[in-house]
Amino acid sequence: MADPRHRRGRRGELAALILLLLKGYRPLHRNWSGGGGELDLVVARGRTIVFVEVKTRSSPAFGGGAAAVGPAKRRHLARAATAYLSRFALWERPTRFDVITVEGHGRFPWIAIRHLKGAFRPDLGRRV
Repeated sequence: MADPRHRRGRRGELAALILLLLKGYRPLHRNWSGGGGELDLVVARGRTIVFVEVKTRSSPAFGGGAAAVGPAKRRHLARAATAYLSRFALWERPTRFDVITVEGHGRFPWIAIRHLKGAFRPDLGRRV
């Protein structure tokens, strides 16, 4: 049997993906690994590639999910995003880093989902 936190995280990623689909985003990859890290969701909105970190918590205590995306996590995400852009030759496309928090006190639909667009802006070492 899988770890309950892992199951909760997978359900949160699915809820985040459904939200993004309803908002008109096009999914490209889920749980993409590369550059020594993992990208929870990679989606597109027009020409923009959006790297989405999903944080699922059972409650908003301790700052909730957004507080878990600190400087170290941002560096890991930036390295993974750089690997992604290189792997798929997408350096010319605009990019954005979003965070989606999924917090709840029970089973769906008793959850709160927040989509933080442009949550942070790492330097990806773009070639100009």
